[in-house]
Amino acid sequence: MIPQSVNSLKSTKMKSLLIILHIVLLSAMSAKAQFITSGKIEYERKINIHAQMEEMEDNEWIQKIKSQMPKFTSAYFDMVFDTGRVSYKPGRESPNPIKMFGNGPATENIVYTDLTGKHVKSMKTVYEQKFLVQDTLRTLKWKEKDEIRMIAGYKCHKAVSIICDSVYVVAFYAEDLPVTGGPEMFCGLPGMILELAVPRLHTTWVATKVEQKTLADADFVIPEKGKKVTQDAMQETIKESFKSWGKSATRNMWWTVL
Repeated sequence: MIPQSVNSLKSTKMKSLLIILHIVLLSAMSAKAQFITSGKIEYERKINIHAQMEEMEDNEWIQKIKSQMPKFTSAYFDMVFDTGRVSYKPGRESPNPIKMFGNGPATENIVYTDLTGKHVKSMKTVYEQKFLVQDTLRTLKWKEKDEIRMIAGYKCHKAVSIICDSVYVVAFYAEDLPVTGGPEMFCGLPGMILELAVPRLHTTWVATKVEQKTLADADFVIPEKGKKVTQDAMQETIKESFKSWGKSATRNMWWTVL
């Protein structure tokens, strides 16, 4: 009969071996990723439509529509970047758009972020209202977490933050892409954000590919259409429009601050 202490020791050694093997595999996969400071990233944004509909008023019509729809809708976005700036805009068309909901809110957003000058310019369409938002760079308080995952060939570290006082945000960033940018207006981490999740919006952005690319100034130019406002001024304008929207008004406001 094998003493219990011996079995416990074997179990501990096996767990340690598995942890070491996991670290080695992550390091090997990360080594294959390119260390680049200029390029293009494609993101797939997925919205859980069923989860959003469950937050609406529960009635027969909602349940009928839900039963006829796929669970998720996707949209694609491209982001070009160099060491001091990023530009994010709509990408290729989704192969399976949901006609009733399109590709979801904020699908036409175009965002230029000057990381060096610390300012952001974005063109946003909110229910047929067009805004050209010009403001200083948003500063978020990120908290590092002890979790690593591979995304688009890059080893990414987890960090979390809060927007709108209570909306939780989860990000995974790649130190091998040493640019402090990300989808929409998210930035401020020691590497490019390759995955972003906003659980209360039932939405994720995940990088599908990263390409090294030489860029020109023209790649960062965005259209300048719409009413020129600051982020706060746009929110005040939209808040008036959403007064009669009931429960969905708050969620729509969250979309405007991304």
